[in-house]
Amino acid sequence: MKVGTRGSRLALKQTEDIIAKLSRIIPDRIEKVIVKTSGDKIKDSQLYKIDRKGIFTKELDNAVLEERVDFAVHSLKDVPTEIDEDLTIAAVPEREPPHEVLVSRLDWDELPANSRIGTSSLRREAFCKHYKKEFKLEPLRGNIDTRIRKVMEGEIDATIMAEAGLKRLGLEENIKRRFPLKYITPAAGQGALAVITRKDNPKLDLIKKLNHYRSLQEVKAEKSVLKGLGVGCQWPLGVIAQARNKKLYLYAILLSREGDILSQVTLEGPINKAQELGERAANEMEDYL
Repeated sequence: MKVGTRGSRLALKQTEDIIAKLSRIIPDRIEKVIVKTSGDKIKDSQLYKIDRKGIFTKELDNAVLEERVDFAVHSLKDVPTEIDEDLTIAAVPEREPPHEVLVSRLDWDELPANSRIGTSSLRREAFCKHYKKEFKLEPLRGNIDTRIRKVMEGEIDATIMAEAGLKRLGLEENIKRRFPLKYITPAAGQGALAVITRKDNPKLDLIKKLNHYRSLQEVKAEKSVLKGLGVGCQWPLGVIAQARNKKLYLYAILLSREGDILSQVTLEGPINKAQELGERAANEMEDYL
């Protein structure tokens, strides 16, 4: 079998983790095939300024559709709410912590006004403005190692990143602060992986065995908020669902680009009604778009 992946160190590590889990289920040898995506090629623009869906996934999905690879591994937050009708998210393995973290030599409350904060996320920019941080927000692209290096070498003073990526690469020592989920709310699907394959893949049922039920329901609720609102990274939207026992607790917050709260909702419901919970949240928030 062949698996499509981006070529970054994080993408390769995520794919290797999936291969290791899948190898316990499927006896086939699994070969990695590196595919360069539009997001890898465009280096000089903030992500929310790129008017294109699936900039980190489309080329990989095309490789699956054209049967150049049998499946692809994505960071789930990069997967558009609508994918090709011949494809399916076959599995969402157990999710890593979805928190946002600060990478800096100074702590959050120690960073002075005009500190240079590197980010290409409109959501993270909006949260900085929401907390009246008079930071100088600068575009920052590149893989995790590059972003950390730019902080440690003083090119920028700090950056906000997903904890999951640092954890997967064993780089937790660079975390200065871990933000509570309602303080800087993550992107939908953050910390989770998506295994995408064709609906007619004869090994689909085997790949589905990688699913982690609670993680799957959490991200299903979160992505349903995005789908219901019809927004992507062009809006500062944070959303997090957490499964506890047989219930799902969802929190979503929509900010303006200036950091003002436009809408926030807190809902709970049965864990097996994840999509409906996300749709309810979107219905309550859509008047503010």
